[in-house]
Amino acid sequence: MGNLELVTLIIIGINAVVSLKGFNDALFFDKYKFNVGAIKLGQQLRIITSGFLHVDVTHLFVNMFTLYIFSEVVVLHMGTLNFFIIYFGSLILGNLFSLYFHKDEDYYTAVGASGAVMGILYAAILLRPDMTLGLFFIIPIPAYIFGIGYLLFTIYGMKKRLGNIGHDAHFGGAMGGYFITIILNPSVVTENLLMTLLLLIPLIVLFILQKTGKI
Repeated sequence: MGNLELVTLIIIGINAVVSLKGFNDALFFDKYKFNVGAIKLGQQLRIITSGFLHVDVTHLFVNMFTLYIFSEVVVLHMGTLNFFIIYFGSLILGNLFSLYFHKDEDYYTAVGASGAVMGILYAAILLRPDMTLGLFFIIPIPAYIFGIGYLLFTIYGMKKRLGNIGHDAHFGGAMGGYFITIILNPSVVTENLLMTLLLLIPLIVLFILQKTGKI
């Protein structure tokens, strides 16, 4: 993992250019950020454009570094076109997920590529469940265990509204990467059936909490 594929360089470049513009131009930032009220008034393009804006350099670096780490797995197994489909599909689904959970909050705003990056991360987990990830960059943990644990934490973050973080977009993006990868490459299910089913646990938990009005 960690080779800088051309497609990854392109995505990182676009994010950097758009984010730097947003850092220095408040009007540009406000025009293209995710905002529930504006989207409901017909500005649906924000669902995509907000995914290339970031609040600061640290936010941009964390997202792009994560993309750099996991993009190679997806590109090598799925090809460049499917990488783009997973990236943009996860970006859109993550923000649609966020729009659903905040549909009555016209003031709600968000920016960042996290939904798209989470989609690439979970696609990589499906494709390479044998990977070992470093929890806090130190503790080795199987990729699929990390995937389940992180999404359960994300549900907790959604429920408690922890920090200034778009937990719902993270969850929606991860599920986007999960389902789009399965659609594009169904063999991941037969090759890793148990792991694929285990990764559905957080989705089932979220469905139950939502239906019972607990989130």
